[in-house]
Amino acid sequence: MNVKEAIQERRAYLSLANIEITQDLIKDLAISAQLAPSCLNSQPWRFIFVYGKPNIEKILPALNRRNRIWIKNASLIIAVFSRINDDCVIKEREYYLFDTGLATGFIILRATELGLVAHPIAGFDEEKVKHILEIPDDMKLITLVNIGKKTEEINPDLSEPQKLGEKQRPPRKELGEFIYINKYSENFRDKEAQ
Repeated sequence: MNVKEAIQERRAYLSLANIEITQDLIKDLAISAQLAPSCLNSQPWRFIFVYGKPNIEKILPALNRRNRIWIKNASLIIAVFSRINDDCVIKEREYYLFDTGLATGFIILRATELGLVAHPIAGFDEEKVKHILEIPDDMKLITLVNIGKKTEEINPDLSEPQKLGEKQRPPRKELGEFIYINKYSENFRDKEAQ
């Protein structure tokens, strides 16, 4: 699978089957993050790889109900965190979130290439997760990436809209809604028509 194929295959599925988490898999995903670009090569990202049912169950109470019903089937949760002081701040541009997002994207694409689902979420209580995982107070917990193997059997605990999302890719914005050419007043749609 090449990068374009991994981008096209990547989906945030909610119906997950259990997979074996090995140190080799963790290292493989970590190396993908390690190679991501960052401002002045600061590499501000930090990750905690949480696996094993007892460890995952400790995190579940810190998730919102909607996420808890499917994440309980994840095989691995990656806590993604950083802090502003670990990366460039140029004028008012704080790069730590952007750079950590790039590294996380590399993990997600590598997991996809390996035939896995890597689904980042925002529905969690940051302070509770930080406490559970002993993440220092000055760190920002950015996301949790939940990893497992897609199963053809749709999780019966999902809501009807979630079940539909398992069957078909949610709609994407048209390019003209977010792409501009040379300046904001000329969006991609305008250029296509010429």
